[in-house]
Amino acid sequence: MSPARPGGGAVEEAGAAAPWLLRLFGFVVARRWPLLVLYALLLPPAVYFAVRVHSDNSIDRLIAADDPERVELRAFQKVFGAGEYAVLIFEADDPFAPGVLQRLDRIERGLAGLPRVQMSSALSMFRRAKADFAVTPEQCRAFRDFARGTALLRRQGLVGDDFLAVALVLDVQGYAEQGYAERRQALDAVERVIAAAGGSGPPLRAVRRVGLPYVNVKLHDDTKRDAPLYFVLFGAFVVALTLGLYRSFRALLAFLLTLAACVALAMGYVGLTGGVLTIVSPMVPMTILVTATASLVYLHSRFVACPAGRPVEEHRTFALANQFVACTASIFATAVGFAALTVSRIHPIWEMGIWVAVGLFITWIVVFTLYPALQRVLRAPTQQERRVAAPWFALVVGWLIGASWRWRWPLVAGSVLLAACGAVALFGLPGYVPHMRVLTNPVEYINESSTLYADTRRAEQVMPGLAISEVWLKGGLGSVSEPAVLTGLDRFQQALEADPDVGAAVGPTTILRLVRYLGGRGDAWPTDADAMEEAAADLEGLVAIEPLLQRFVQKHSLAQTHVSVVSHAVDHEGFERLAATVRRLWSKTAAEHPALSGFELKLVGLAPLQARVSQSLVPTLVESFELTVLVIFCTFLLVFRSGAARLLAMIPSLFAILVMFGAMRVFGMTLNVATILIASTVLGTSENDQIHFFYHYQEKKRLGASVEQALRHTFTVSGRAIFFATLINAGGFLAFALADLPPFRQFGLLTALAFLLSMVADFTALPAALWLVFRDRPDAPRS
Repeated sequence: MSPARPGGGAVEEAGAAAPWLLRLFGFVVARRWPLLVLYALLLPPAVYFAVRVHSDNSIDRLIAADDPERVELRAFQKVFGAGEYAVLIFEADDPFAPGVLQRLDRIERGLAGLPRVQMSSALSMFRRAKADFAVTPEQCRAFRDFARGTALLRRQGLVGDDFLAVALVLDVQGYAEQGYAERRQALDAVERVIAAAGGSGPPLRAVRRVGLPYVNVKLHDDTKRDAPLYFVLFGAFVVALTLGLYRSFRALLAFLLTLAACVALAMGYVGLTGGVLTIVSPMVPMTILVTATASLVYLHSRFVACPAGRPVEEHRTFALANQFVACTASIFATAVGFAALTVSRIHPIWEMGIWVAVGLFITWIVVFTLYPALQRVLRAPTQQERRVAAPWFALVVGWLIGASWRWRWPLVAGSVLLAACGAVALFGLPGYVPHMRVLTNPVEYINESSTLYADTRRAEQVMPGLAISEVWLKGGLGSVSEPAVLTGLDRFQQALEADPDVGAAVGPTTILRLVRYLGGRGDAWPTDADAMEEAAADLEGLVAIEPLLQRFVQKHSLAQTHVSVVSHAVDHEGFERLAATVRRLWSKTAAEHPALSGFELKLVGLAPLQARVSQSLVPTLVESFELTVLVIFCTFLLVFRSGAARLLAMIPSLFAILVMFGAMRVFGMTLNVATILIASTVLGTSENDQIHFFYHYQEKKRLGASVEQALRHTFTVSGRAIFFATLINAGGFLAFALADLPPFRQFGLLTALAFLLSMVADFTALPAALWLVFRDRPDAPRS
């Protein structure tokens, strides 16, 4: 008997399903109604737990709670206070003009009354020193002379040629929904104050808002806004593809109900285990949807290819049994690709690996239980009842086989060369090409066209820096107020500020020097003993009443202090270089000022911690990729008995991944929290196609077929499914290309590109390699 070809015509149906699988799926189909009742009972609690999952899309979430450096940072914050820093920059042609100062004075008075907001600026310092500030010509001139009469304010970024800045500390904690609500309320209150005072209109040129609170709120809002769009687009894609391919609303309904169950049960597991969605979490349900849809395409494509004269129920169980091994191995390979992410030291990526792996196990169960039941209950038609789409593919098969033979050497050599170039683009070539850069600056996660991005870039030009590293100094009881200690600290700060890597160094003596300056005694640190004693007495008197000083000196014991080092460092190497500079200068200063020798120095800070965590993205990429390759190879070892097949099956995916990294390098893209996941995602997901390819190739080869006959059978049985499964994979992840956040936009485009490249290799380089490995030639034309 000659079964019908999926696109029309007849082909030989090779291979037989295992009897135990035929019995198993016969049992599943026969028990379809109890299965549907079971899923009807499971889905409501799954949906309940799924909708209870809350989100935290901050960059800070990438840092594990038990990370030693984070633990030290929390200990530091317990002593000196926690909070998030932001800066308001008020630009004007003349920042000391009466109209500008009147606007700024109204804004600062409004900010001073806000809960959860602490403020510091040159004008607020002047106001406290003079008991008040009135916008009169005399007071404006006095303030201008005060602000321009010292380098301290300019060095801190509070005063510039065309701007005045206001530093804010927001007393907000955490990144759960409540934390974001508090953060947003505080920022909204700041905006209301600015608007009530006249906003950013003349005489101001602009009001710029920068800082981590603004970045975290934008990341959170943009991620929550964009995530539903991904799934709406993917749903529309599935509807169009299913109707276009199978031309059946019944098949479409079976697909949609199966996909909904997969996602609901997987996300229900996340909710049940107390999971928190992060900036990378939209990839969890999307990966499950893409993998499930691809598996359904393979199953249904085999089902609709029902030979004329064969009973539909007999063919239904045959199709399920025939695709079971290949689909199981495919889902397992994808699950392994994501489970390999558990080697990551970045907790959200580690969690994502677990969630996707568990979700794919659930998907495997749903695809082989719920879907057959729905397919039978809804009576999805075969091609005998309704002709399926893409009959042209059968015409392409012959051309592909011939072309892969004629161009076998250029195809294989070209693939190897392009993959080698991609490897160099990623890992570099010592002495010639540096390795691919890792994105560590949080602002780079923001859309380049956004106001926040432009404000931050402007601030980087006019401010001493936006990255803060804290030099935490622990001494004995009352040691910070010793004159010799304060003198040594001031010398240490001056040494830091003289270093080209440091924009500013702010510590307790900075505030004391400003106090002396306001009192008319100059802004330099005193050199005579009596003046030093007076400065130390100022510290002891002010620390109990001055909130700003309390953020630098331990209030009661006066045993601990810190120096905030502001720099333009953005990557791990920059912070490592800065840390080495700090330790070197501290050792030198302590040698010159023995009073400092009793202090223990620690370096803490969120900015260097984020840079260090971002740097660990590279080990995540390499280790997870190596582990994925190893486990998938072991999977092939079990599924395929041919040694050549085990190696050749990985060619398309490796080619696609490495060429994709080459494209990243050409277009100036970087590794980040999203693009770091592409290798494992593509390798795990695209191996589905290679597994199906080789499964059906060997299915025919075991019958003694030639390479041409085996390739023709493979392309006919699984080629069209590979083509449409690739469209599903690429189209699903391409939805991320519409994201507002650049890393996810890049992830969507690059992943779609990699899937398409993998498919191209499936249909060209892989058959070409088979011709070479098996040293076969096309069959002689029949006479």
